[in-house]
Amino acid sequence: MIRKTLLLASAFALFAVSVQADERYKVIRPVIIESGIAGEWMTQLSGPVRARVLRKVERRQVQYRTVRRAGLFSRPVVQQVTYRAEKPPIEQMEPQFLPQVVEYETKYRPGTIVIDTNNRFLYLVLADGKARRYGVGVGKPGFEWAGEHRITRKAEWPEWNPPQEMITREAAKGHILPAHMEGSEANPLGARAMYLGSTLYRIHGTNAPWTIGYAVSSGCIRLRNQDVVDLYERVKVGTRVIVI
Repeated sequence: MIRKTLLLASAFALFAVSVQADERYKVIRPVIIESGIAGEWMTQLSGPVRARVLRKVERRQVQYRTVRRAGLFSRPVVQQVTYRAEKPPIEQMEPQFLPQVVEYETKYRPGTIVIDTNNRFLYLVLADGKARRYGVGVGKPGFEWAGEHRITRKAEWPEWNPPQEMITREAAKGHILPAHMEGSEANPLGARAMYLGSTLYRIHGTNAPWTIGYAVSSGCIRLRNQDVVDLYERVKVGTRVIVI
């Protein structure tokens, strides 16, 4: 009798576990990505996914209840948060685009700026066949240009007044640009600007340092903020600028 009772109890227990397992796998639960991991993962993606809502796990210490209450453990609390992945840190920029003194034979006099748009380099010509080289971002396809100008004005933390054609062009893409933006770290012109002749072109900083080395601008030459500050201190109004 006792043996029969034990067998029935065991069968009931196995049935209960089976039912519980079936119930558990009836629902496909969403994958929960913790914010620390998602940051690295999402930098590899583009488009709307950058602004999607993710689930964040708030970890709590495991709490043991008394044996009398079946030894339960607390579960992680899941809360909805808006997460936007950060861009790669500027230290990840390719080494050739970091400021450095290089061998540079040229016919231009020391103090001249030469911008090689094909290779994404700006050279500040030095004496003895050398130059100080910076990585730059240049005009995207359709916005390339070449020529010679001089720096006619310099500005620290410049204001940004996008031209009307840029405002119209970006509006057609669904991007609404401000008519005016005060100088700040969020300003696309960055920390410094050097204006070229009477054109709309500038050598300036950027609020997007990960774009250095790419053809992304509307014709302006952009540097990392720390690099444009360095260049700004080395040149004067009247400096000759050659864009090739």
